[in-house]
Amino acid sequence: MIVVWAVSTVLFVYAVLDVARSAPAAVRTLPKPVWFLVLLAPLLGPAAWLLVGRPARTRRPGKQARGAPDDDDDFLRDLRRETEDRRRRSRDPRDDEL
Repeated sequence: MIVVWAVSTVLFVYAVLDVARSAPAAVRTLPKPVWFLVLLAPLLGPAAWLLVGRPARTRRPGKQARGAPDDDDDFLRDLRRETEDRRRRSRDPRDDEL
C-alpha cells in the first residue's frame, strides 16, 4: 500500500511540474488549466497526462543523432590525414637514399 502511495505521489509531482513547464500552445488534447484538474485523479490523472496530454518531444537544435564514424566524411578525411602523417614520421630516412 505504501508503494502505491509513493508511486502515485511521485507521478503526481512529476506531472504537475511537467504541466507547469509546458508551453500552453504545445499541450495536447485539453487546455493547460484543465490538465491541472485532471491531475487530481490519483494515478489516472498523471497517467493520462503522460499518455495523451504531454507535448510531443522534439530534438533540440544542434543535437544530431550520431551515426557510425565511417559515415562521417570529415572523420574519415582527418583519419586518412593522421595516418599519412604517422607514416611519413615513422619512415626511416635511410630509405630515401636508395
